[in-house]
Amino acid sequence: MSRRLKDGRQAAKSGTAGSVVVFLHGYGADGADLLGLAEPLAPHLPDTVFRAPDAPDRCQGNPYGFQWFPIPGMDGSTVEESLAAFARARADLHAYLDRVLAEEKLPPERLALVGFSQGTMMALQTAPERASPLACVVGFSGRIVEPAALATARSRPPVLLIHGDQDPVVPFDNLAHAGALLADAGFETYSHVMKGTAHGIAPDGLSVALGFLKKHLPPL
Repeated sequence: MSRRLKDGRQAAKSGTAGSVVVFLHGYGADGADLLGLAEPLAPHLPDTVFRAPDAPDRCQGNPYGFQWFPIPGMDGSTVEESLAAFARARADLHAYLDRVLAEEKLPPERLALVGFSQGTMMALQTAPERASPLACVVGFSGRIVEPAALATARSRPPVLLIHGDQDPVVPFDNLAHAGALLADAGFETYSHVMKGTAHGIAPDGLSVALGFLKKHLPPL
């Protein structure tokens, strides 16, 4: 049985919900960490609701934050424990996305996922498992955890990958690797390099992400 994820929500600036962006935070953070991105994005996406869930488990490496799954080599977990938690978290996220679509009264093609780091890993694996394609996926500073699963993708939303070329946490070469895997699996894939950026979201990256979201979440 999936666990109910708690989340934060910012209503559409126009007062009418025509689309929804779901932010997926990184390891050791929480939903509020990314929900702040709604402030610069909302004026350009006035009919968009922004939501950001907390991951299902308290973070082993930071008890004040949350994790989607443990990270071997960092928190003492095994690869088997990490992959099992990854599968459970995807089930939780699927249930959460179903709930968001029902609460906002929107179809799947009006929902976009925006992930950072571990949240990107969740987005890149969960979106292809959906029976109906989402509007798009924007992934900052992440990677693909289970490449073989892309061969059995049920849907292929367009994907934008964004990564800092000075990232010491999730190495920059994951950008090219993930892009190649997605393209080979039939995904419409784009990328942007945040030059001089470490493990974070630079203004140029956020600007490119906004353009991608506007394209795939046009006004109704």
